[in-house]
Amino acid sequence: MKLNVTVNGIAYSVEVEVEEEQRQLGSIVFGGSGGGAHAEPATASVQGVSANAVVAPLAGSVFKILVEEGQEIEAGTVLLVLEAMKMETEITAPNAGVVSSINVAVGDSVQGGQALVEID
Repeated sequence: MKLNVTVNGIAYSVEVEVEEEQRQLGSIVFGGSGGGAHAEPATASVQGVSANAVVAPLAGSVFKILVEEGQEIEAGTVLLVLEAMKMETEITAPNAGVVSSINVAVGDSVQGGQALVEID
């Protein structure tokens, strides 16, 4: 490959040879017991979520609860604050209504999709 290079105002014509780098794929490791025994699938219990529930958008812990059961709220009202990886996330009401139940307490660990508050 021929290149034109200018150094301190002087133009030079240089020929450069470029070697292609050989890429090597890493080894692939498959996990498993290695014994060939087939394990039965585990059963998991999944809690249903009400249509009126406000759910956790991510896993974290409940830092503050800012509403009470029976309280009338407007859409956009901050219901509670979750803390995850040292960041606080405000959970707001999607619509106006009355807080019918609070399913968590301060300090509780929650998973994404878990019902936090129900609004009627």
